[in-house]
Amino acid sequence: MDYSAANHALWNVIIQFGYIAAVLLIAVALRQTIKPIRKTMLPMAVLGGFILLIAKQVGIIDLDEDLLSALTYHGIALGFIAMSLRTPVQREAGDERKVGFRSGAVIVSTYMVQGVTGLIITIGLALTVMPGMFRAAGLLLPMGFGQGPGQANNIGASYQSLGFEGGHSFGLAIAAAGYLVACLVGVIILNVLRKRGVIEVSEERGQVVFREDYIENEGGGEVSESIDKLSVQLAMVVIVYLVTYAATAGLTGGIAKISEGLAGTVNTLLWGFNFIIGSALAILLRVILEKLRKKGAIKRRYQDNYLLNRLSGAFFDIMIVAGIGCIDVEDIRGLVVPFALLVIAGTIVTWFHLRWVCKAVYGDYYYQGLISMYGMLTGTISSGVLLLREIDPQLETPAANNLVVGSSFGILLGAPVLILVGLAAKSPAMCFVTLGLAFAYLLLLDVLIFKVGRHGKAKQK
Repeated sequence: MDYSAANHALWNVIIQFGYIAAVLLIAVALRQTIKPIRKTMLPMAVLGGFILLIAKQVGIIDLDEDLLSALTYHGIALGFIAMSLRTPVQREAGDERKVGFRSGAVIVSTYMVQGVTGLIITIGLALTVMPGMFRAAGLLLPMGFGQGPGQANNIGASYQSLGFEGGHSFGLAIAAAGYLVACLVGVIILNVLRKRGVIEVSEERGQVVFREDYIENEGGGEVSESIDKLSVQLAMVVIVYLVTYAATAGLTGGIAKISEGLAGTVNTLLWGFNFIIGSALAILLRVILEKLRKKGAIKRRYQDNYLLNRLSGAFFDIMIVAGIGCIDVEDIRGLVVPFALLVIAGTIVTWFHLRWVCKAVYGDYYYQGLISMYGMLTGTISSGVLLLREIDPQLETPAANNLVVGSSFGILLGAPVLILVGLAAKSPAMCFVTLGLAFAYLLLLDVLIFKVGRHGKAKQK
């Protein structure tokens, strides 16, 4: 075997990962040393992704975009599997499940607001100044803003295969713009609220702390054999993902045997949303391991929440950098108008919808819930937590936990999104049907949000 540089297949993966590692470290250095960058609270993975994109555009490096797209696709599933394997922390709050359900309804209702807004814009453009516009493209707004680059990558690529030229890069560009909205617009909102005197902003902004000690979570990771604990966590994550692949392949194969027409609609979506199947299987494994441990069949708890958090964070960081890096600017040059309209409209409607529904859910920590949800539903959970720490630096309110618990309920409540995303792409006429169904589901979710009951008394000026 040739181990030299002439063997491109041997060294290509290392080179591409080297680029990702380099831009992440550059982003860390820039954020630590340049105060204006630190004040923006732009996540380092996002900053690294833009550095990678600029380096590609000016020709400094040659990126393997197929590999980066694959990393984006697999990163979201691996990250969610790692999160789902974590052992739940027991809490005293008896209404956590109810608030978690309502947080999930807030998340998915915001997807619907974004989806309805996006479809109105793209259908309107197709009927007027841009007759060639792919009408279902408006659904890339909730994919990019609400769910981030992983789903924007998957659905954008799916739409591109169905005739939306430049759909892959268009979806990723919306996701990248969403991060900027979360961090830049989010900071502006915080400053406005601070000047109004309704919130206090922490002085400890944007600093990154590197621990020299290893603090293990309570009750996690009791493995002490020669195998490294991180290797055990990684092995569980990869095994669950392998089973996810087998389960999805079996499911899609079975659907194809039953109905080719149904398979054409559903199978692409199942592969695109495979992180949902992976999360469900990870939860199932976690429950099985816990029951076996309680019965004495196994003596140790093999999951380590600290390490699983680190793994999920690493997968998400790689996903974000790779997702932004594989945007093809040339693909979206002819889509500047719909891109700008979707981003501007998405920024506005997301804020006003959340201002309305968060009053009914979060009560005495209204602003913490509102700010964290806005950060997440334009960016990701990480940007939601970043904004939250500005007004709740010690995460003393339940707002941070609601992001995680709400996302779990959001997976269940968001199942109809699978149908809507596929339905809209079938024909121009079906976009109108999808628009009506999305609006109806939005109304249903908002009724659920206001019907379940308030959590405390809202404080707002």
